[in-house]
Amino acid sequence: MIIRHNKGYLDIGSKTLVMGILNITPDSFYDGGKYFGVEDALNRARKMIDDGADIIDVGGESTRPNSDPVTTDEEIRRVIPIIKEISRETQVPISIDTHKAEVADKAIEAGAQIINDVSGLQADKEMAKVAAAHNTPIIIMHIKGRPHDFPKNPVYDNLIPEIISFLESRIQYSIKSGIAHDKIIIDPGIGFGKGVDHNIEILRQLKMFKCMDLPIMIGTSHKSFIDRILKSSDNINYKENYSHHVGTLVSLLIAVSNGADIVRVHDVKESVQAIKMYKSLVLSN
Repeated sequence: MIIRHNKGYLDIGSKTLVMGILNITPDSFYDGGKYFGVEDALNRARKMIDDGADIIDVGGESTRPNSDPVTTDEEIRRVIPIIKEISRETQVPISIDTHKAEVADKAIEAGAQIINDVSGLQADKEMAKVAAAHNTPIIIMHIKGRPHDFPKNPVYDNLIPEIISFLESRIQYSIKSGIAHDKIIIDPGIGFGKGVDHNIEILRQLKMFKCMDLPIMIGTSHKSFIDRILKSSDNINYKENYSHHVGTLVSLLIAVSNGADIVRVHDVKESVQAIKMYKSLVLSN
């Protein structure tokens, strides 16, 4: 499947695409503050591209549970200079991780190619219009709750069908708003209003999402369910903990084996190598 954007296209299915996470935030759970300056962020983007990133995902607002929202103006101030600089240097597509339509609009004008909306086009009613007006690919994620505010003990009657139903309704909404079907990517939303068992079930049952005939993105990178499975310390240092990195890579490979087309990761080099090794061992005849 080919998803066209304003710099070229994503060739879905030819390989597992690796999306590198670039958080321009002081409070993201894994790398908050590390790439907050323009030059630091730009160097990080360059490194991820050198390491094999197929997409750079730029975000200016943390959406971890209990994080503080930022204003639209502040989010724009954070991300637009970075997007402009990355876009000048590379043809690697840039996605803007935002649930605000104005941020997405200005990001596309600055050089972004994809909108990654963790709210599933619910937080801002203008988001679908922005994507349609720019003819921009959009990633629609399932969320139970809303950005910054997830239920502490989420309950589902039938997890996978409920997520599929949500995504199908948002897909129909997108199409009615003028977004072409072949511009849509879906994300079941690991960690966004899910408990540990829910995240495990999504990874095990990921192939069920193929029923929508759309590319699947998955993001498990360094999320808290990994710690809970591995019974790591509550005071974990995300940057140093070895088991957390191992848990991330294992979950990534399970996702790839079960049909993920795009993986969203912090550790691009390790993820690219792990996927290459997995495919060489498992898929080569």
